[in-house]
Amino acid sequence: MKRPAGLYLAYLFQFLIAANILIALSLGEYSQVFTGVIGLFLTLVPAIATRRWSITLPWQVNLLIAFLLYLHVAGEIQGYYLLYYPYYDKIAHLIAGITVSVLAFAIVLLLDRFSRLNLTRWMIVGFIIITAMAMEGFWEIYEWTFDTFLGTNLQHGLDDTMLDMIFVLIGSVIVALAGNRYLSRFSKEEIAERLVIPKEPPAE
Repeated sequence: MKRPAGLYLAYLFQFLIAANILIALSLGEYSQVFTGVIGLFLTLVPAIATRRWSITLPWQVNLLIAFLLYLHVAGEIQGYYLLYYPYYDKIAHLIAGITVSVLAFAIVLLLDRFSRLNLTRWMIVGFIIITAMAMEGFWEIYEWTFDTFLGTNLQHGLDDTMLDMIFVLIGSVIVALAGNRYLSRFSKEEIAERLVIPKEPPAE
């Protein structure tokens, strides 16, 4: 089966993350090395999910995850967050909102399919936005904790934090509207079925 060209772009971002890890290692920035390693591992989660739970995510999801994590790792190691502040930071949060929301859409459909929750379309749409905003809330707490106890400079005042949350909200609303439109064309069962790898019949 031929792989989509976009998947190779995801591989490129994984390679760039690995390259940034080596740069941080050469500079002795071990905390950034740790951040990069975690980011690289997270890009492998879709492949792990496919092998472990027979779930297959669209290649666009793999690309979004790899791109988002590259933005974060490069932003930290290359200093893009400060060099291109605030534009780089806000774009990263917008992409984060979109990525988390797409993942939330896939997860809630799978939960609905396997747990028989029987969620309505508006419950699914609401779950997308709530999940993205909850993740953003945890992220801001993480930044505040590091700034307070480790002396980092991740947050730049109340306006910066609020704009981060607003850009995540914008990303989640975009995905929620797209998901609502998608659910108006296809049933949630049809969409969830596409995320599950069919089991091969036992050999006779």
